[in-house]
Amino acid sequence: MSHRIVIVGGGAGGLELATRLGKTLGKRGIASVMLVDANLTHIWKPLLHEVAAGSLNSSEDELNYVAQAKWNHFEFQLGRMSGLDRAQKKIQLAATYDENGVELVPAREVPYDSLVISVGSTTNDFGTQGAAQHCLFLDTRKQAERFHQQLLNHYLRAHAGQNDDVAQISVAIVGAGATGVELAAELHNAAHELAAYGLDRIKPENMHITLIEAGPRVLPALPERISGPVHKTLEKLGVNVMTNASVSEVTADSLITADGNEIKASLKVWAAGIRAPGFLKDIDGLETNRINQLQVLPTLQTTRDENIFAFGDCAACPQPGSDRNVPPRAQAAHQQASLLAKSLKLRIEGKSLPEYKYTDYGSLISLSRFSAVGNLMGNLTGSVMLEGWLARMFYVSLYRMHQMALYGPFRTAMLMLGSKIGRGTEPRLKLH
Repeated sequence: MSHRIVIVGGGAGGLELATRLGKTLGKRGIASVMLVDANLTHIWKPLLHEVAAGSLNSSEDELNYVAQAKWNHFEFQLGRMSGLDRAQKKIQLAATYDENGVELVPAREVPYDSLVISVGSTTNDFGTQGAAQHCLFLDTRKQAERFHQQLLNHYLRAHAGQNDDVAQISVAIVGAGATGVELAAELHNAAHELAAYGLDRIKPENMHITLIEAGPRVLPALPERISGPVHKTLEKLGVNVMTNASVSEVTADSLITADGNEIKASLKVWAAGIRAPGFLKDIDGLETNRINQLQVLPTLQTTRDENIFAFGDCAACPQPGSDRNVPPRAQAAHQQASLLAKSLKLRIEGKSLPEYKYTDYGSLISLSRFSAVGNLMGNLTGSVMLEGWLARMFYVSLYRMHQMALYGPFRTAMLMLGSKIGRGTEPRLKLH
């Protein structure tokens, strides 16, 4: 029997790894490669703020796991990991139900020789009172679409209204990291687009967007030379940016900060902090940290089981020469997937595994059609600051690189061409 590789989690990293291994090991029969995910389709997580605002139609940019598996010589299994038996080298998958509560796929066990866990992360509300009940999150496509529908409902109600009162909408976003900042800019763009399509009872200036950050500046994980221009651009767009403002409570129609300020909001989004899914916490004796991440060695093997690997946001991977872990960023997951594609082949051959060293290629932040800001880092260029159109083009290229890893150059070119043609026949904003 060939070596059984099971990858749990079809996010950017997990799907790229399954595709690479399928093309190399699966196609040649060296290993059987299986990808497990709780959904049937994939969408690149950094695009979810665009789904929420309506500037991206998720049904057009999604990838079907079943089709991707057929094209790239791996197997796909629908399911959500619920348990682990390290002694028997099996994972447990919970039963899957349809929208009516009827069992679609039964609970079952899946054996492995090498297990790779890449289940990503979820938003961390830090136990803030009322946050889970009254805030929307942007961890999944379904959550992003729910936000978009609620936003659209506000505009449709106002459009159908008969009184002459000024219609307004207020949106509060907790967390001024990349997701919060990009969502704020994308919503400002959506306000103008919705008015242009005739839903103009709510004027663009009457969408009040408040971005709330507990730290002293926006984009706290990025260099100040990036956060400064971003802050200024947001203020030019009319976004109310509040720093050093920690949210202590969320109610049905407002947020309350630690110093007693009340921020009224009809739509509330929590985009501050991350944690790995709760089911990973000390799963079958594996070592985890306070935010449920699996502790891994530089080889990306878990500290207590050499047969189990973890990478991406769900893994706490040390950085050599630093007391910090590898940051939870898409470029890190991409780099780790590339390393594991080589490592798993070496493991089957009985050879020693290479160690992962994080390379920071810089950061890019999109401010919708208004601007983009970032820096690129490389051995030849050093650190180069980018703004405006050029930064926007580099930002778009990140998604194209992800598509290249999944589809190859020819199909990616066809997708780009189809997208360009489609712009002339579709609204610029999803209106349903």
